[in-house]
Formats: sequence, C-alpha cells, structure tokens
Amino acid sequence: MNTHADCLIEIGMEELPPLAMQPLSAAFEAGMRKRLGAARLGFGDIESFAAPRRLAVLIRDLERQQADETELMRGPPVRVAFDDDGKPTRAAEAFASKAGVAVAELERQSTDKGEWLVFEAQRNGEPASALLGDMVAESLDALPIPRRMRWGDSDAGFIRPLHWLVMLHGDDVVPATLYGVESGRRSRGHRFHHPDWVAIETPASYETAMRDAYVIARFSERRDLVWSRASAAAAEAGGTLVEDAALINEVAALCDWPVAVLGEFDAGFLELPGEVLESTLKKHQRYFPVVGANGAARNAFVTMANIESVAPEAVRRGNERVVAPRLADAAFFWGNDTATRLESRLARLDDVVYQRALGSIGDKVRRVAALCGHLCEALGVDATDALRAAALSRCDLVTDMVGEFPDLQGIMGGHYARHDGESDGVATAIREQYFPRFAGDAIPSGVAGQVVSAADRLDTLAGIFAIGKRPGGSRDPFALRRSAVGLVRILIEGALDIDLVAALAEAVALQPVDTSKHPELADDLYDFVMERLRHYYSREAGIARTDLFDAVLERMPRSVLDFDQRLRAVAQFVALPEAEALAAANKRIVNILRSAGVDAGGTLDVSTLTEPAAIALANAMVQAQTDTRPMIAERDYTATLSTLASLQPAVDSFFDDVMVMAEDTAVRRNRLALLSDVRGLFLEVADVSELQSGSGG
Repeated sequence: MNTHADCLIEIGMEELPPLAMQPLSAAFEAGMRKRLGAARLGFGDIESFAAPRRLAVLIRDLERQQADETELMRGPPVRVAFDDDGKPTRAAEAFASKAGVAVAELERQSTDKGEWLVFEAQRNGEPASALLGDMVAESLDALPIPRRMRWGDSDAGFIRPLHWLVMLHGDDVVPATLYGVESGRRSRGHRFHHPDWVAIETPASYETAMRDAYVIARFSERRDLVWSRASAAAAEAGGTLVEDAALINEVAALCDWPVAVLGEFDAGFLELPGEVLESTLKKHQRYFPVVGANGAARNAFVTMANIESVAPEAVRRGNERVVAPRLADAAFFWGNDTATRLESRLARLDDVVYQRALGSIGDKVRRVAALCGHLCEALGVDATDALRAAALSRCDLVTDMVGEFPDLQGIMGGHYARHDGESDGVATAIREQYFPRFAGDAIPSGVAGQVVSAADRLDTLAGIFAIGKRPGGSRDPFALRRSAVGLVRILIEGALDIDLVAALAEAVALQPVDTSKHPELADDLYDFVMERLRHYYSREAGIARTDLFDAVLERMPRSVLDFDQRLRAVAQFVALPEAEALAAANKRIVNILRSAGVDAGGTLDVSTLTEPAAIALANAMVQAQTDTRPMIAERDYTATLSTLASLQPAVDSFFDDVMVMAEDTAVRRNRLALLSDVRGLFLEVADVSELQSGSGG
C-alpha cells in the first residue's frame, strides 16, 4: 500500500457572499496547512478551489499515517527518587506509574545539573483518516466569518447552510460529520446545467469532474476567463474594457461557468458624466463598461450570464431592460441636481451631523476653510481657489446623485462646480479633495486641491484626538492612520513647506472642544503623524531602515518636507565610506559629553589648543562650518553631510592622539567644547550617532 495519496476536501453549500469567497478560501487553505503541520503529517502542496457553492482544497501526496514518535519523559532527580537505602521513594513510584512501567524499567540520564530518572515512551502514529475530520472542523470553525448562519435544529453555524461534504484520501472516503452532513464522494455541479450529483472517484479527478459538470472550480482560472471573455465581447463592439481587479474578482465569485453577454443602452445617456455611467453599471449591476480608444464611454457593456442560454438574445435584452431604468434614474438625479447651484446647498450642511461633539458638516467646512487660509498664508500662495473649493467641498453630499452613489462624493462636486461656472482650479480641487484615497493613489494635482485635502486631514486628526477617540491597537474607526499618511504624502510629494507643529496647533484651536486640560494635544498629534511618516517611508518610499528615520527625528524638524530632505540626505550619507566611522565617533562623543556632565558646556578657545591633532580638528571643523553654512541655508543636506565626511581623518587622529579627559580643568573643558562643536555640525542635519553600524546603505 502506498504511504502517500492525494486528499480532497470539498465543502458544499448554498451560494457564498462573493466578496467573502477569496478570504475564506485563503483562510481554509492556511488553516489546513497549519493543522497538518501540527499533526506531523507530511504532504507535497495544497491547491485551493473556490466557486459560488463550494470551498475545496486538494492536498497532494498526504501521508496516510503519522510516523511513530519517541518521547523522552523526565522524572524526578535520582537523589529525590531513592532514599539513603536505595529504595524508590513515592516520587519515583509516581513517575513509574505515569510512564506505565515498573521503577526498575526506568533509565537514568546525566546532565550538567545532575542525574535524573527518564523513560522513553513509544507512540504509534495515527492514521490520517482518524485525524482529518477534526482538522477540517477546526479549520472551518476558525474561518473569518463575522456572523454565522444556523439551520435546522443544530446549534452549530457556518457562513451558509451545508448541503454536501466530500472527503477523500486516495480512493477512500474519510469518515466525518460536519454541521450535520456526513462525508462522501458525491459533489454537485452547476445548479442548472448539471443539477445531479457528481461522483468524485479520486482527488486528482476533481477538477475535471467539476468542469464536466459546468463548474470551473479553480478561482484563478475562472477570473482569467471572466476577463478574457469580457474583453473579447467588448472588442466585438469596437471598444475595450478598463481593468478593474475588484470587479473582475467579484464577478468571478458569482459565476460557476462565465459566459459573456454584450449589451447596449440608449446613447443619450452618454451625456451623463462618465463616472456616473461607470458607477451605475459596476456598483448596481456588476457590468463591465465599454470605452473607446480614447477612454471615452460608449453605450455598451458586458455582463456574465453564468449559463449557456438557448436564447442568448433574450438574456441580452433582459440585461438591457434592467439597466435602462437605472440609467434613467441617474439622468434624473443629474438634471435635478444641476437645476440649482452647489453654493445653494451650503445652509443644508448645518443640518447634517459630522460628529456629535464636533458639530455639523457645515462646522467642519468652516474649520477646513480657516485652515486653508492659514496654510496658504504660510506657503505664500493665493488662497482664492482653495477657500472657494473648501467652502463648496461638501455640498455634493446633499445632492440626489451622491445620495444614490456615495462613492461619487467629491467627483460629482467637481462636475457640479464646473457646470456652475466655477474655475477649473476650484472644480479640480473639489474633485480631488479626498486624494490620496489609498496607498499608491495620486495626490491632488494642484496647490488648491493639496491645501484643501491637507486642511481636511488636519481638521479630522485634531477633532478626533480632541474628543479622545485616538486609535488604539488595531482599532481605527475614523481611519486616522490613513489620514495621517495622506497628509504627509501631500506635504512631501506636493512640496508644501509648512510648519506642521503650528498647523496642528491651529487645527486644535479651531475645534469646538475645550482642550485647555490637554495642552500637549498638538504634541501628541505631531508624534502620531511622525509614526505614520515612519510607516510611509518603510512601506511606500522604500526607506526601511529605522535608524535613519530616528537620526532625523531626533532633530524634530517642524516641516515634513524638511524632514524628507534630511532623511534622503542621511540615506545617501550612509553609503559613503566614511559614514560608519563618523557615526561611531559621534556615539563616542555623545557618551563622553554625557559622562562629563557640567564640564561639557564650555565655549571653544582655539588659541589654547596645543596638540597638533586637536588643532587640526579645530581647523577642519572651522572650515567645514564655513563651507556648510550656505548649504544648510539652502537645505542642501546631501552636500552638507558629504562635506562633513571629510572630517573623518581629523576626528580619528584626535581620538588616537588626544586625551579628552585631561586632569587640567580648563584643558578638559576646551577639548570637550571642541567635540561638542564637531557634534553640533552634524546635528545641523541629523543625529548620526543614531545610525547603526553594519546596516548597509
């Protein structure tokens, strides 16, 4: 008999929620991997399958039985196990009883801590068939299911009621009962094309058997089919599709057997904004919009029928009939919304609650506008567009279109502003006010939009912190971490050189909350934003070394843009051959100055230096001060650190030839002052003593 065989586990149920399919499939596979490993059952690999009515795993070359195991049981020390006459004590007898043998059968083991009684217990491995049922049950119980359904008279629950359970190891059925369903080798095919039972003869035949029953069981294959067939259908209409991974995955999760259907709608609806058409087709219908070569919307769509109909034209007409009233509703909303100007909705924002302790949306809009004025003044730019965009930024929240399509907020505001005759700068700023929305998303394209988006994030952070709702652990219900990352991205990538500390303090002062008892609130916000800045560099900007970040953070730059310039300069500095020695020298200087205490606070008197190495270092330092002063003024930190790297030979010679802690107090203080001045030069950019040696560039 073979010692290994493929194993198939399929959980058959009513249709899964499409958005839950992939996470559940991945979790089921991970759970089985974990439990097979813990059970000491070897296997080759695990393949996952997921379709609307099933989750399955195919475990290649699974061992049929656990290997036998030897366990060394250790008992009491020999000195405790036997009395002075060599007779076993109660401790020895208790250990022998636990091991199931006589005391005389116990062995002794010598260690560096003495001699102990031991026993080697042999454990026979169990067959996999006796273990798999519990492993599958535990894996299913651990799936991330927020709310479990219950059916029949059972107290057990799952995401959907189970209807069948396939468990095979080789040719044999693995006996098990899960959620009241007994295991077997019978599966189900397509609900309409193959409603009868499907016999699975072997695990390896599963995928073919499902395909013969009109089920593409492998999710990745089905997803590729959805995209290729939808693209081919769009090409028939002379257009293309805009790839949308989330929509492709969702449609693939809805279909066992994807069949593309090309449909059309009235060309008059093309007068609607493209995003409205797209949202109607995607969000409401799960259709793929078709666009022309220039990206402009066309009056066509592609859907997946999940059935090879004998009357495909009827399927097409049915889908066209369904989408027509949806588009008509959108057209009505557009016409109704554009009948009045955006600014006419400003008063209604006072009736919409933003957060109970922070007032209405209207209150938030006014705070954001005030922050826009502060930021524009700090940047020295014209505030006209930013202030106008801020005032109108939330007006689309009370339009009919955004009420029906919440994902279009901001986008519709931009369209309505342009329809009202607002400037391009204002309309674009309103449209892009929520940018960046996710990692990798673009920041607002213009200064007005960047200012509005930054001001909105400042207000959100300050307001939620002010009412004591700051994030904790994994909880972040107000998405403050995302807001902070978006803020620093706007400041860095938009080159907005503002005083973040002052901006945060202004945002806190504008909140309708008494913050007098928390004077440190702005400092807490600064620390929070800096931690998200650390996250930004490690995850998005590709600067993962935390010691580089800490070296700059020690200087607490008030401008995030300034922080970025310093950090990138330090990142280049560590690649220099002198960097490691200078970092070590700075660490040594820090330790010396800390140990010296009060003696380290003097002013350098170059004229009293006598040792050649001390004079050479002082001269090199003075020259470096002269050379780097204009560089620092221009924030050319890379050139500054490159220039300071030339100090390495003089610093090394100083430490080799000069005793810093001289007995003469005046001499000692002067040498300490020299080191303090050398360290101060580097501190103009960053605290390089924080840099770790051997970390690489």
